[in-house]
Amino acid sequence: MIQAFVPKSRLTKYMGEPNIKSISLSTIFGSASSSCSFAALAAARALVLKGAHFITAVAFMFASTNLVIELGILIFIFLGWQFLAAEIVGGLVLITISSILMKIFYPEEWLKAARKKVEQDSIDENEDFDWKKRIKSKAGWRLVGKNFVSEWKMVWEEILIGFTIAGFVAVLVPKQVWSSIFLINLSDSLPSWLIALENALVGPLVAAMTFIGSMGNIPLATVLYSNGIFFTGIMAFIYSDLMVPPLVAVNVKYYGKKVALYIAGIMYISIIITALLLNMIFGVLDILPQSSKQIAELTQFKIDYTFWMNLLFIGIAGWLMNLNRKFHQHKKNDKEMNHDMNGNTTSIKRKIAYLFILILIGGLVSYIMT
Repeated sequence: MIQAFVPKSRLTKYMGEPNIKSISLSTIFGSASSSCSFAALAAARALVLKGAHFITAVAFMFASTNLVIELGILIFIFLGWQFLAAEIVGGLVLITISSILMKIFYPEEWLKAARKKVEQDSIDENEDFDWKKRIKSKAGWRLVGKNFVSEWKMVWEEILIGFTIAGFVAVLVPKQVWSSIFLINLSDSLPSWLIALENALVGPLVAAMTFIGSMGNIPLATVLYSNGIFFTGIMAFIYSDLMVPPLVAVNVKYYGKKVALYIAGIMYISIIITALLLNMIFGVLDILPQSSKQIAELTQFKIDYTFWMNLLFIGIAGWLMNLNRKFHQHKKNDKEMNHDMNGNTTSIKRKIAYLFILILIGGLVSYIMT
């Protein structure tokens, strides 16, 4: 909808410069958006396409995955109010630090090339339009359907592979492994500050290895904390949902390899600094959390509100796919559709995705039979 209904000149007016006002607005827009990591990346790409500065786009990504209400509720339920406070304060600190780092280390040529790539990968659109008229038109909503399907075509393999691996990690990896990775077994022989530093350094790497992003890493964070992992490690782990390989791979598709790794590097450094600052501040205030909460049985399928919401949005997705079909019917020379359909469907990643589909079907059949 951002791509279809927001004129570039209108958005650039508010988010086109890397100043405090633009970054603050990006933070507000991000916190009001979806908490899904993949949706955050897609929305940020749409903002870049519309002329938003890369610094404000990164601020939007951090806000949309760390400052949303539903994430805060989940953190409060599983980890307690201290972690909720840390998530809110730390999210703002994280955005501030990343913005400063990007201003200092700003690869002008790389980001110009990345913006050009985003523009080339998108259909040429007339930016001189009245959004009020377009949002009321059938053509406008057909364009929304086209954008929806195009985004899914770009990222469905990463999403499927990432969450399937995440499920195996959450179920099969013993809790003792996490304690060893975070040096909890050496807590009696090593100074606490050293373990806190190691936890901050390792937390994002563990998040990357688990392939879990956004809301999905909170239950695993609870498992980690119940095993004694330090506060810095937990916060670094939670903040790193945008650094998992599937998401980095999506950024590679969007902006190219150099810029994707640059963004990941900025995030990694910002996360470490933020986690250590939070640990110091909460220590001084004597509110470092002490929790004994255990993870609930969240891996089980349930007929609850999430199930019904899924059905609702499956229906909405079907409607958008139908709009995409109508969009292409109204195009006489649809080069982009031909390009998408004739892509490298025999790639290794595509084969892995199909294999995981079979595994998931097998798991569903096994669950039903037992």
